[in-house]
Amino acid sequence: MRILITNDDGIHAPGIGLLERIARTFTDDVTVVAPASEQSGKGRSLTLTQPIRTRAFDDRHHAVSGTPTDAVIMALALFMKDAPPDLILSGINRGSNLGEDVSYSGTVSAAQEGALAGIRSIALSQVYARSGMGDAVPFDTAEAWGRRVLEPLIAADWAPRTLVNVNFPAIAPDAVKGIKVARQGLRDYRRPRLESGTDPRGFDYHWLVLGGVPHTPAADTDLEASAAGYVTVTPLHLDMTHDGSRPALEALYR
Repeated sequence: MRILITNDDGIHAPGIGLLERIARTFTDDVTVVAPASEQSGKGRSLTLTQPIRTRAFDDRHHAVSGTPTDAVIMALALFMKDAPPDLILSGINRGSNLGEDVSYSGTVSAAQEGALAGIRSIALSQVYARSGMGDAVPFDTAEAWGRRVLEPLIAADWAPRTLVNVNFPAIAPDAVKGIKVARQGLRDYRRPRLESGTDPRGFDYHWLVLGGVPHTPAADTDLEASAAGYVTVTPLHLDMTHDGSRPALEALYR
C-alpha cells in the first residue's frame, strides 16, 4: 500500500509528524507533500496567479508554496506521477473540523481533492479544549486512537467519490467512549466575533475570532458525538446537489 500524507497546518506541524508515524505502522511506502506554511481555512482554493514552488527535504518529503489542494495536485502530477497513492491521509489537524468546518477546512479539502482523483482519502483532526493553545494542543488522543480508527476504514469497501472525516475529542485517551459514525452537524453562525484595534501606523484592523459557536446539534451529528467523548467518523461526498429542491425548481421552468 502506498500512502500520501498532507495537511493544512504546514509540513513542520506536529500533527503531520504524528500522522506519518501512524501511517508507517501500515506500510513503509509513505510520501509527505504538504504546504510550506500554515494554510488553515483556505478550503479548496488553488494557486492560479503565481507559480507554485517546491522544496525537497528528501525523496519522500516535499514542501509546496501553496494550499493543501495544491499539495495534493503536485503530489499526483509530479512527485507520485509514476506511482500514485492508494490512500491519502490529511492531518492531523490542530483543531476540530466538525459541522460546517468542512467547507472551510484545508484539511478536508485536501481529502476532497484526493476523492476527486478517485483515491481513498481521509481527513483527521484533533479537537482541543480551549482557544489560544497554540503549539500546546495535545495530540495524545489522536496518537492513541489513530490506528484504531484507520485500520477498519482502510480494509472497508468505499463508494466512489467519497471521503471520510475523522475527529478526535478533546479528552484524555482513556476517557474516550469509542468510535461513532455520525452525520455532519450545523452550528449557529449568526453571532460572529471580531477583535478590532488600530495598528502602529494608525490603521484599523479586524481579526476574526474562532471561538465557541452556539449550536444545538441533532442526536446523530458529529458535533454532539465529539462533545460526548467519541471519536467521530463522518462520510462525505463530492456531489453537493440538493435533490429535494429539484422538483420545485423544475416546476418553475415548465
